[in-house]
Amino acid sequence: MVKLRLKRCGRKQRAVYQIVAVDVQSRREGRDLRKVGFYDPISNQTYLNVPAILYFLERGAQPTGTVHDILKKAGFYGTSILF
Repeated sequence: MVKLRLKRCGRKQRAVYQIVAVDVQSRREGRDLRKVGFYDPISNQTYLNVPAILYFLERGAQPTGTVHDILKKAGFYGTSILF
């Protein structure tokens, strides 16, 4: 099973996260299938690769709670993009 989850990057006290598609059994910093976005909680910046995210969601990937909230804030679930 594939999940969309956050992968921590950056330095101490200045974390940034990559949104990645990974196998469920991988570690947080383990090998990812594909990078599909970027999230910086300090400056509140988000970059999403929409075609890649749609590709994984259409094939049954489950976003984690935080990634789901990021996608909802970006307008993924309020529009007809998915279904």
